[in-house]
Amino acid sequence: MTSPLPPFDWDIFCCVVDNFGDIGVTWRLARQLKQEGALPAQKSEVQVRFWVDDLASFARICPALDPAQDGQWVDGIYVQHWHERLPADMTPARVVIEAFACELPAPFIERMAEQTTPPCWINLEYLSAESWVEDCHGLASPQQVGSRRLDKYFFFPGFTARTGGLLCEHGLIVERERWQQDEAGLTAYWASLGLPPQREDELRVSLFTYESEALRSLVEGWRQSVTPVTLLLPLGRSLDDVLIGAGLAEAIPGARAGDLLQAGNLTIKLLPMTDQAGYDRLLWSCDLNLVRGEDSFVRAQWAGRPFLWHIYQQEEDAHMVKLDGFLDHYLSPLPAPAGQWLRRFNHALNRGEYTGELWAQWPQYAAIWQQHGRTWPQRLLADGDLVTRLVKFLESRI
Repeated sequence: MTSPLPPFDWDIFCCVVDNFGDIGVTWRLARQLKQEGALPAQKSEVQVRFWVDDLASFARICPALDPAQDGQWVDGIYVQHWHERLPADMTPARVVIEAFACELPAPFIERMAEQTTPPCWINLEYLSAESWVEDCHGLASPQQVGSRRLDKYFFFPGFTARTGGLLCEHGLIVERERWQQDEAGLTAYWASLGLPPQREDELRVSLFTYESEALRSLVEGWRQSVTPVTLLLPLGRSLDDVLIGAGLAEAIPGARAGDLLQAGNLTIKLLPMTDQAGYDRLLWSCDLNLVRGEDSFVRAQWAGRPFLWHIYQQEEDAHMVKLDGFLDHYLSPLPAPAGQWLRRFNHALNRGEYTGELWAQWPQYAAIWQQHGRTWPQRLLADGDLVTRLVKFLESRI
């Protein structure tokens, strides 16, 4: 006999897109809300229910999840498989989050309207650095459900005080600092990946991007570099471009996690997919991180290290506008020559252009980029993280 479910404080709905992007962000949100999402005047333990339509993809980043179970507890969060039929005894939580405009099922909305005190309905939007999000953040959109009106509030993650901020767990920066300063721990970490300790003259780079011909020239530059480069490459969409750039196209068909490949002064270590904590440690350990989408992009910023962002491609180059919106914020503290170089570098990666000459300038700008990477997280957190701002936003609405 199964135990009855508790009343939930938070319902989060996620429709899995592109395998790991949306689910990565919302799973981090769910776990942080479980730990830090106490609502105003709440004295009991926070209860979070997480609705996901694709449990198989979710399990790739959450190994404790059993995709065959319709409902289960993972890390103190109730994971509910989201399909057409709702559980018969389901009651909506006090706050309902519709992640990335995934559209709540109509029967669920009807149950929301039936509650004596309807839930607060939040539409969590995609992260954007464009200026217009400040004007839209927090706005209500009235929804007529039968004879009742429900307000759906737009909540925009962002980079300024007038947006919803970014996901960052309390204590994360302290944990990262401890990790990066622990030389013995880093040696043990590299050994766990089958690598020797990092040499003083060596660069270690992680790469988790989409396909891009720019990777071919970048990897070719690493192969021919005077400085030894070790590339940590999780198996995925960028594998072919990387191995072609390294002159190792023949290795593509048989490439497996755990393989160690050599090309000139470049060493490539192929990694399996990891959970989110493992990916954080990889970002914290490398000198440069190439990341994509939204989740890995935000985590690279908390790593306090240089990074390049391969943004999700959209029609009519709409993604380049979003990229430049972010770069306007990120590059503003830098001297003009460094900022111009970094903007060109990000543009080249996202347009699939030749990057050899840009990488050749790494020695010139590396130190200032590294210093900027260390101070950037403090700028972002000056007005609070996303969960802190979300709970504050709800104070007068529940």
